[in-house]
Amino acid sequence: MVYGLASDVEQTKDGEQMLVFWKENLVLLAVPKTGSTALEGALAPRASLVLRDPPELKHAPCYRYKRFLKPLFKQVGGQDPELMAIVRNPIDWLGSWYRYRTRDDLIGHENSTHNVSFDEFVLEYCKGSPAPFAKVGSQSRFLRINDGEIGPQHLFQYEQWDKVVTYLEERLAITITLKQKNVSPKMDLQLSDAVASKLRDKRSDEFEVWDLAKR
Repeated sequence: MVYGLASDVEQTKDGEQMLVFWKENLVLLAVPKTGSTALEGALAPRASLVLRDPPELKHAPCYRYKRFLKPLFKQVGGQDPELMAIVRNPIDWLGSWYRYRTRDDLIGHENSTHNVSFDEFVLEYCKGSPAPFAKVGSQSRFLRINDGEIGPQHLFQYEQWDKVVTYLEERLAITITLKQKNVSPKMDLQLSDAVASKLRDKRSDEFEVWDLAKR
């Protein structure tokens, strides 16, 4: 069956960044591999604050945002911004990571998936302690705070991109024009039914948070 199309932080070359819109009281979180680079590039000139580096800051998950950035924003301006994030179908999200790690400059590195099938990659990801090439973090863990609650008040599916754009255009009172950026190498990825079933069983939380974002 064909499915289309690390730690919590990997220093990808995708240019993702956290955006803070102070006046509108909104923060757009940079969830890795959710195709948000083009969106963030279009919105950066409009943002009050753009967090590009270090990766641990720009890709701060909700629990880290709550601990470090939320108190800072309240201290400097009394603000408690609402959070917005985009979450991707887990199989598609893993496919993006897999494709990204097949690139030539990673050959020979422990993170390379050059000689690994997509099935093998996903099976390794399902393990409690995956090998480095399949250690890509978790969208669910990124989006939850320490008590398990979903952090963002505004959560959108990557697959409903039109709703992402419509919401931001209304919230920020702007017109958004997107240009495609940083696309992973194209390839047809096939995941066997057995592996897809195991992924849903072992990482059910990933599918749960994606389902919660449906609008």
